[in-house]
Amino acid sequence: MNNIKAVIFDLDGTLIDSMGIWAQIDKEYLGNFGYAVPENLQEEITHLTLTETAIYFKNKFNINDDIDKIISTWHNMAFYHYSNTIKLKEGVIPYLDSLKKEGIKIALATSNSVELLEATLKNNNIYQYFDAITTTEDVKKSKDNPDIYLLSAKKLCIAPENCLVFEDIVQAVKGAKLAGMHVYSVYDKASENQKDTLIELSDRYIFSFNELL
Repeated sequence: MNNIKAVIFDLDGTLIDSMGIWAQIDKEYLGNFGYAVPENLQEEITHLTLTETAIYFKNKFNINDDIDKIISTWHNMAFYHYSNTIKLKEGVIPYLDSLKKEGIKIALATSNSVELLEATLKNNNIYQYFDAITTTEDVKKSKDNPDIYLLSAKKLCIAPENCLVFEDIVQAVKGAKLAGMHVYSVYDKASENQKDTLIELSDRYIFSFNELL
């Protein structure tokens, strides 16, 4: 992989161990409306933009709140965790240090909000590593499309074929591949059921960033 000049990271489930928090938020949020969490919910929503996810919830569960209210409720439920309790995956900081040492540019491409991503990056002291940050709201398309990855590469002034993407779900790996990029998948408990497909689609599958040091 000597041609790699930039690395683009997903956030939730890739850099940070946060998917359990969202499972809890989904449970609490839907419980307020008298619903149990459907078994396949994470698979249905995890690659969507924040707005698309809110629309999905509104339609699927007949929620009367408008889209902005749904999103702000989730924000309020998640903000404490992103500011305080959510931790990095194993080996993240040593790997980011190694990329910086090699002069490789670093970007974040996430479906999460700017407020939450900034809270957790700053709390975990890695905000300063990133040369560019892009959310799916910037491109108005979910992660099974190449747009967020192509915009990330454009911000870094690096050609797509010289970018390596780290993701943890099948839909996002497919989107990054459509962008013409190299893709490594990262193990996460929430996407464990996708492991075989991730191995098949990705250039490499890792359990820890320590494997790359």
